[in-house]
Amino acid sequence: MFKFFLAASLIAASATVSFAQDPGKIHQPKLTPQQSGTTQLLISVSPVNSRVVWAAGTGGTYVVTTDGGQTWKAAVVPGAEALEFRDVFGVSDKIAYLMSIGNNTTDFHIYKTVDGGATWKIEFTNQTAGAFYDCFAFWTPNRGVTHSDSVNGVFPDIRTTDGMTWQSIAGNMPPALTGEASFAASGTCITTQGSSNAWIATGGASAARILATRDGGNSWNAYDTPLVSSPSAGAVSVAFRDSRNGIIGGGDLASNTAADTATSNDGGKTWTLTNKPPVQGAIFCLAYVRGARNNEDDGNGRGEGNEIGHQNDRTVVITTETEPNFTSGEAAWTPDEGRTWNVLPDVSGFWAVAFADKHDGWFVGNNGQILKISF
Repeated sequence: MFKFFLAASLIAASATVSFAQDPGKIHQPKLTPQQSGTTQLLISVSPVNSRVVWAAGTGGTYVVTTDGGQTWKAAVVPGAEALEFRDVFGVSDKIAYLMSIGNNTTDFHIYKTVDGGATWKIEFTNQTAGAFYDCFAFWTPNRGVTHSDSVNGVFPDIRTTDGMTWQSIAGNMPPALTGEASFAASGTCITTQGSSNAWIATGGASAARILATRDGGNSWNAYDTPLVSSPSAGAVSVAFRDSRNGIIGGGDLASNTAADTATSNDGGKTWTLTNKPPVQGAIFCLAYVRGARNNEDDGNGRGEGNEIGHQNDRTVVITTETEPNFTSGEAAWTPDEGRTWNVLPDVSGFWAVAFADKHDGWFVGNNGQILKISF
């Protein structure tokens, strides 16, 4: 929903009351600018591992690195020059998915490459009037779900189980509130975890909600969150570090008031506001530092995603965007899921952030900017 252009914020995990720390008294992560090879806005980013990273944005543009960002290849998908890629999912150096939007119903496509971008195949084209797809996420290279704003009280979401064809799961979704939608910000309004868990962040209505599935999208529940919601506000970005513990961020895209984050320890059923991040504007993106592919468990908190051996998995990074041009967003991070916060000085104008592992991540944003962040 909301064709607002938003940027991302970094945060770390654990909740309660807290104050922003003096950046001169803490060990800040290392920040390394990299050259993307494009001046197009980069909206979303998907690390496969510490060497292979995909990102995408306006002008039908995508970029990919296979050496950790020392060099990037920038290219345009033929026929997509007038479209924006609002989300990207990298599987390997050869396989990736892109999600496009434009001015027309049929401008929404899901593209896939299996040869490193040499060719792209359109797997899905939207035909539902009024649908606006905001984000997608995958459990495996062949199993994923794509989320849209509501249309006449229904979420016309789609799912793939083979990585090639997409089917409607609108009948599986909970009824939408009047005006309920998500934000096509950084491609992080949906997240997956384990083999079958997923969460979707919404706003635009009387409540900002989380839509959650435990069975790969066969059934969903809706839960209220304490984030502000209005036609221009709500939950924008969501991440989970295991089947129970997650964080959401958002705010009002029409104002520059402080952003909000909230955490859950019961799989998204209930949420508690954290201390306020020390940034202005709405949170456009947040990511756990541990990396997207390190949070597997059996759905009951037993396995890699549980507390044992992962006591330091609560670091989160956030980035924001502010009015009037959504170009000067700030960034911050928290080591304890929002109990304490640290500003990232001189980091601004980034729309998305994501991590390959507990050490290395990438910001992407305005004018093709890429910034590697290393803890």
